[in-house]
Amino acid sequence: MATIQLQKNSKSKSHLIIITDKWKTHIDYALTKEEVGYLDAYFKDSDKKSIVFNSCGRVISVMMVDLKKEIHLLDEACRKHGCATADAVNAIKGTDIAVFNSTKKASLSYAVSEGAALANYQFLHHKPSAKKTQNSLKTITIIGGNYNPKTISHLNITTEATCKARDLVNEPVNILNATDLADAFHKMGKEAGFKVEIYNKKKIVELKMGGLLSVNAGSVDEPTFTIMEYKPKKAKNKKPFVLIGKGVTYDTGGLSLKPTANSMDMMKCDMAGGAAVGAAMYAIAKAKLNVHVIGLVPATDNRPGFNAFAPGDIITMMDGSTVEMLNSDAEGRMILADALHFAKRYKPEFAIDIATLTGAAVAAIGTSGIVSMGNISKKYSDKLKASGNNVFERLAEFPFWDDYSELMKSDIADQKNIGGPYAGSITAGKFLEKFTDYPYYHLDIAGPAFITAKDSYRAKGGTGTGVRLFFDFFNSLS
Repeated sequence: MATIQLQKNSKSKSHLIIITDKWKTHIDYALTKEEVGYLDAYFKDSDKKSIVFNSCGRVISVMMVDLKKEIHLLDEACRKHGCATADAVNAIKGTDIAVFNSTKKASLSYAVSEGAALANYQFLHHKPSAKKTQNSLKTITIIGGNYNPKTISHLNITTEATCKARDLVNEPVNILNATDLADAFHKMGKEAGFKVEIYNKKKIVELKMGGLLSVNAGSVDEPTFTIMEYKPKKAKNKKPFVLIGKGVTYDTGGLSLKPTANSMDMMKCDMAGGAAVGAAMYAIAKAKLNVHVIGLVPATDNRPGFNAFAPGDIITMMDGSTVEMLNSDAEGRMILADALHFAKRYKPEFAIDIATLTGAAVAAIGTSGIVSMGNISKKYSDKLKASGNNVFERLAEFPFWDDYSELMKSDIADQKNIGGPYAGSITAGKFLEKFTDYPYYHLDIAGPAFITAKDSYRAKGGTGTGVRLFFDFFNSLS
């Protein structure tokens, strides 16, 4: 992982990122006359706004920014430019980048550095032959004296946490089952300083978590239920904030079997919500934010073997209500429901669940953002949406009208686990709301959690969506 650091002055020959709103050759960027001449000629064309080029073994990149644009759009453009520069530096086995910013917007330096650091991620754990292709970038140095060391520390922490989440999502189920996922959270807790308690199947049976047990019935591997808690002495919140992440370590669809092409072959990612919660807890604790946060992750794989639950089955949930299970590929809501009921014991300020829950969310907005909905106060939802813009994991808030609950009614049970052919992401959220008695918000990350091709600093495969969002949100509350 590349580390971001601060330095007041630099005359080094590091690879270079220059951020400016107007090309000024008199500013000393440690450039040669030839490089200045080349850039002067290049930016005479007013339509040209950025460049990344190799100058005799030294990567030089310049980004011209329009300061009239919204800051979150400028920041995202800078992240992408940071990615392009990091890719160029790694291509020639460079190790360090210096960042110069001639504007007064410090966030642009943070963003370009974050983009470069996140772009440096690789998942090579199971590829010994890839040693020669390992990225070489080690340090990204922001030059100047008007920067906040705490912000730099937070950037390093969130980058590390995002990469931890990406690693978990990218691990296949033969390496990472429910027990392995819980163990990974336990390790994070030891590293960052938060409590972790893991319930095994015996305890889950005692708690009568019927949703989690029904999904697990087709698997040879036992389920887990992980409770993570970070509670500083001077927490700002009297009642805890609760995060709940879906932890389906692999999803075949169960007896409602998925088609393999472009679906089942990616279903190791179905625990991305759980990974986001665990990694967010890691970042929150490591940064010592002054918030009391609890993370819950129910985990299992979903298989069609043994006594796998079958469409038409009636499942008694932890809260005692019944669900007519009509599609075993709508399993995520079954395990989340038990976790949402479990969260009642904490009397939370609010709870947010995050899950790769519905294909309907992908159909609605693609991979560009997160489908969201819920009933938390406007104060919190506005802050959460602002954080989505800040880290460019934007929230598309859907209506959460009670009309949609009607679609989940069953003739023979309290609820069905699927609605009709329309508004599938919303009916899933309304299903889950039934298991709450506290302010609740739902994040469906089915689109952005796992991508099939590199998207700038978002690596191919697991993206770590949700980690930076949660950190920014709780940092704003702390």
